[in-house]
Amino acid sequence: MKREVEVAIIGAGSAGLYALSQVKKKTDNFLLINEGHYGTTCARVGCMPSKSLIRIAEYYHDRLNFEQSGILHSEVLEISIPKVLQRVRQHRDLLVKHNIAQSITSLGEKSLTGKATFLDSHTLQVGKDEIHAEKIIIATGSTPVLNPAWERFKDAILTTDTLFEQKDLPQSIGVLGLGVIGLELGQALSRLGIHITAVHSKPFIGGLSDPVINKVMIELCQKEFDIWLGEGHAELEKVGDKIQITQGTRTVLVDKVLVSIGRKPNLKGLHLEKLGLTLDKRGMPNFDPQTMQIEDLPIYLTGDVNADRPLLHEAADEGRIAGYNTVNAKRKFKRKVPLAIVFTDPNIAFIGKRYEEIHNDSTILTAKYDFSKQSRAMIMNINKGMAHLYIKKETGRIVGAQMAVPQGEHLAHHLAWAIEQGLSVYDMLTLPFYHPTLEEGLYALLMNAIKKLKIQKEGLLEISYK
Repeated sequence: MKREVEVAIIGAGSAGLYALSQVKKKTDNFLLINEGHYGTTCARVGCMPSKSLIRIAEYYHDRLNFEQSGILHSEVLEISIPKVLQRVRQHRDLLVKHNIAQSITSLGEKSLTGKATFLDSHTLQVGKDEIHAEKIIIATGSTPVLNPAWERFKDAILTTDTLFEQKDLPQSIGVLGLGVIGLELGQALSRLGIHITAVHSKPFIGGLSDPVINKVMIELCQKEFDIWLGEGHAELEKVGDKIQITQGTRTVLVDKVLVSIGRKPNLKGLHLEKLGLTLDKRGMPNFDPQTMQIEDLPIYLTGDVNADRPLLHEAADEGRIAGYNTVNAKRKFKRKVPLAIVFTDPNIAFIGKRYEEIHNDSTILTAKYDFSKQSRAMIMNINKGMAHLYIKKETGRIVGAQMAVPQGEHLAHHLAWAIEQGLSVYDMLTLPFYHPTLEEGLYALLMNAIKKLKIQKEGLLEISYK
């Protein structure tokens, strides 16, 4: 059957659904095409089930501080991994159900299940249907990277797509890759009592690039689970009923391996080569991150599939941009200040310019604060970690930060908002800081910046600088 629509959206994840929200404002002549499970990656296998697991692990880990706080007999507490996983799935299913009910199931014939492939820049093939669209949005997401050689022992390989479906977990798990996802889940699984050996081919973990923050985070994590770093890629081999992980001269036997070595854009099978595009080695076309348009075609690439900023809030923004531009006069949109958070303990956060962008810039200095000395954190038994703030020397304007600090997700937002508004450290010090709060750690960080800047300001605030 042939159909003609104004806009076709391929993918019903976050980017696709936010694109749809803009398209629906202008036209009801659209089609949402989705292959496989409905529900966003975030709700099904990503940020939401992982945060549920992390929170439960934090509850259980807190028992280690009970005795020093006067709470006795914590040694009799037990963890039921099957019940933990059941609870995680309950959270997941509720969120997916809400996601689908609110966004997809009401679409009727405006939603089509199947795999879309390009015939030309205006035409898609979906099963027996041929869809002609004036504009097309690609929002097909990403999938975990796996080595085909592991297929022969696939039952021992876990990814975020399969971890939360397990009825139980074994006593030992190897974590391959300590990027954001691997570090979050490795720490959480360790706190649930599973012996974790984490293997990473690079010297930096959790997406960090600031060497001081990275060193602090590695030292903290090594107190909880085994970490192998920087000796190249690991090799996996089946040995009896175990999997042997080898990296350099080190080997370990584990029951299963959680593979977290990255995600690849879901572009294969779309037949983008039929569009006359120049594709890079990943099969990725050139696109404008301010319009989301692929070259000069009526096609837009948005969300995790473009591998630019693979985060839900960025996918939402990109979806809105792509959706807007398909049904309005095309605009270039200013992107928000980069903000990324890793939900480890302590939280890792990246705000604004990253270390690799500023470390050789003589116009920028770094302020620091050690959260092991922060008073509210001490009371909460979470006093650990370090924050770095990157500041323009001439003006005191904040340009970026990297941190690994307790509840850093909240401090990261304050700094992202400050950078978005072009605030300096002086501007931020005009704002109130309540005592005792973790936010006072941000105040101390700003004060360290003032000392390094050595710029005198007139008025009442000068009292605070001395």
